[in-house]
Amino acid sequence: MNIQEQNNKLKDFSPIQIVEWALNQADRPVITTNFRPYEVAILHLVHKVDPSIKVIWCDTGYNTSKTYRHAHQIIEKLDLNIDIYVPKQSVGYRNVVLGIPEVDTPEHKLFSEQVKLEPFQRAMNEHNPDVWFTNLRKGQTAFRDSIDILSQGSDGVLKVSPFYYHSDDDLDVYLSEHELENEFDYYDPTKALANRECGIHQ
Repeated sequence: MNIQEQNNKLKDFSPIQIVEWALNQADRPVITTNFRPYEVAILHLVHKVDPSIKVIWCDTGYNTSKTYRHAHQIIEKLDLNIDIYVPKQSVGYRNVVLGIPEVDTPEHKLFSEQVKLEPFQRAMNEHNPDVWFTNLRKGQTAFRDSIDILSQGSDGVLKVSPFYYHSDDDLDVYLSEHELENEFDYYDPTKALANRECGIHQ
C-alpha cells in the first residue's frame, strides 16, 4: 500500500467510511484510549462499525475521579470490549520512591516509561495489532501535524486517525448529535503541556 496515495483518497471519505475501509484491511484491529477530551467520539465511531473491536486502555493510575467516572460510564454505555493495562508499580510506591519528577529530567523519563510506555508496549505485544485506531488530529502537536489520516511506524502497524482533519467544533457537533458526554478534567502526569508528546505515537 502506498500510504500517501491512500491518504489522498481518504481525505474525501467521511470518518465512518475511513473506519469501514480500515477494518477491511485489518485482521487484528485495536483502538487505544485514555478517556481524555473527545476520546468518546472515536470510541463511539469505531464501536458503531465493529462492536467487538478490542479497546486498550493504559491507565496511568493518576486520572482524576471525574475521568474515572467518565470512563466507567462510557465503558458501560457502549459495552466496550476493553482490556485495561496498568503500570507494574503502584502509585503509592512510586510516590514514595520517585514522585512525579520535573519534565526533561532522567527521572521523568523513567517515570514516563513506568506509567505509560511500558504498559502500552505490553498491550501492543499481547494484542499484536495490524491496524490501530487513534484520535490524533491535525493541530494538536507539531508531530501530529506531520502525519495524516494513515501513518505507519517502524513496527509496521497501520495507524488510522478518522477524525484527523476535524476540529474541536466539529467533534462538539458529533458528540451533540450522538448525545455523548465529553470529559475535560483529564490529567496526564507525563506531560507538562497539552502539546507535549509522551512518546507513544512517535
